Amino acid sequence: MIKNIRRAAMTAALLLVPFAAPAPASAHAQDRSLDTYTVPMTTSVQLLPVAAEVRDGYERTSFKHWNAGRIPSDGCNTRAEVLLAEAVDRPEVLPGCKLSGGRWWSYYDSKWLTSASALDVDHMVPLAEAWDSGASQWTAQRRESYANDLAVNPSLVAVSAASNRSKADQDPAEWLPPTVEVACHYAAEWISTKLRWGLTADAAEREALTQLAEACPTTTVTYEPAP
Repeated sequence: MIKNIRRAAMTAALLLVPFAAPAPASAHAQDRSLDTYTVPMTTSVQLLPVAAEVRDGYERTSFKHWNAGRIPSDGCNTRAEVLLAEAVDRPEVLPGCKLSGGRWWSYYDSKWLTSASALDVDHMVPLAEAWDSGASQWTAQRRESYANDLAVNPSLVAVSAASNRSKADQDPAEWLPPTVEVACHYAAEWISTKLRWGLTADAAEREALTQLAEACPTTTVTYEPAP
């Protein structure tokens, strides 16, 4: 009941405010696939297969992260590469890829952060949720690719540690960013990631995304199927 009330309030709020994209936008994706699809959010939700979630056997270590990133020889792992790419003011890179200074925008909670240690790099669809939604059937190599996906923007996002830990492994039926104005963008990135990796949605999640899509009539979802 509480979730339904909160979702209804969120929907009403979204209908009253224009879409607000995160500012500034992240830019860590570089590789682009030829198979890129853009569809209305309402259509994208219908593309998500519905299936019950199964947590059996999940361990965070089943997803190797962070790995050596795009350039193993530079000493910067995937987390550091996301932080460098999404920095509004670029930090100084010290030996061992330690980051000093810099400035970041956490779009979940609309906060500026000036220390790399204050940020988490969030898996848009958390590792546990991915496991529940189909990744339990993947090879270890594919799970590592998922956990270190630098090829598209939505997969990994630098946000405040507080907001990421508030989200934990919850899906949009259970958690949405505290900044109401970015809910459309967040939901689009969630759907994009699930479609990219062929993940399913449970019934409550699909219903929450359907309601969000109805409240975000001008929002589109762009996704590129993972190799």
